[in-house]
Amino acid sequence: MIKDRQSKLNVLVIAVFLVSTAAILALHTQLTTTAFAEDNNWYVGEGVTKDMYVKYTISHFDTNSGREFSMMIYFKEQDDKGNWIAPVYVEDQGKVLNGTFILSPLDLTALGTSQIPQEMGKYRSAYANSLQWLAAYVPKPGQSMNAGSWGKIASIGGSEIKPVGHQELNIPAFPEPIDTTRVEYYKSVSSNMYILNEFPYPVMAKTYVDVTTGTPPIQFQYILTETGKGEPETPLSSIMEVTPPLIQRTDRGDFYVQLDWNPATISVGEETTLTIDVLDKDQFPLNQASYDLTVTDANNTSIIDLKNQLAREGTKSHTMTFEQPGIANVKIKVNSVQGVGTGMFIEEVEFKVPVK
Repeated sequence: MIKDRQSKLNVLVIAVFLVSTAAILALHTQLTTTAFAEDNNWYVGEGVTKDMYVKYTISHFDTNSGREFSMMIYFKEQDDKGNWIAPVYVEDQGKVLNGTFILSPLDLTALGTSQIPQEMGKYRSAYANSLQWLAAYVPKPGQSMNAGSWGKIASIGGSEIKPVGHQELNIPAFPEPIDTTRVEYYKSVSSNMYILNEFPYPVMAKTYVDVTTGTPPIQFQYILTETGKGEPETPLSSIMEVTPPLIQRTDRGDFYVQLDWNPATISVGEETTLTIDVLDKDQFPLNQASYDLTVTDANNTSIIDLKNQLAREGTKSHTMTFEQPGIANVKIKVNSVQGVGTGMFIEEVEFKVPVK
């Protein structure tokens, strides 16, 4: 009798043990599967937390003729609709602009209720068409980073946008190399964005304009330079630290203009030589290029105002002296190449140059 009772007790204990073990294993499998699914999914805005900030160096084809600027976004808090209240600071050639983006929690779109000055409008557009560009393909809840496709760009002949594997990168915002997922699409040249899991934007990108002939210019590129927690220090306007030469694309993208100067540091009262190179869209020198040159100092006083200057082999130099410190403005307007005018289009660039 005692042996039978003991045997039944042992069987009961073993049964309880087996049931408990099965339950634990099932729970472990469920948690692991869930964690893996979350871990392997990404969307624009993933990983955003209150008091987080990011800072990027950005260039965009349609913003300031592709000139580089920096943008810092501080995710200060959320309103009662879940929208992020995000102070934004833009630094461009030593000038600082600031406003507040109201960002959708679904895909970090800068909503129409954003509070920004008029002159920040073009940077908001650049944000939508660079940092936030992937949101059209991976809004919340996102897609797997192992997916075969995230969608197709609205371009005939272009490939699908898709994750294509891992790549280790050195990013200025991080002290050590990081493991990223490279997202690619192809149309005559490969465009790439690099995603860090659980981070709201790609950490780096370089994409190209869709063109039918010639070398495609860069559509947008950016890289993460800073990130952290806590309200960041407000950037201050400053005299730019600029190293010549500078190069800039005209608005339509048909020409590039390069500006060099000697000596490399422009000083008040000392003779300075500006050298101008007019280049085609592939950045090769153009013969018989005609241009207008206007140079004004920090007080908007005219230093040079020259019309129809001829760069016979695509290059020409001008000597002048600046009498005021600050930011000088150099404006170059391309009129014609080999006698063929630019027509109704204004092909112009503008450089900001520091004078000490």
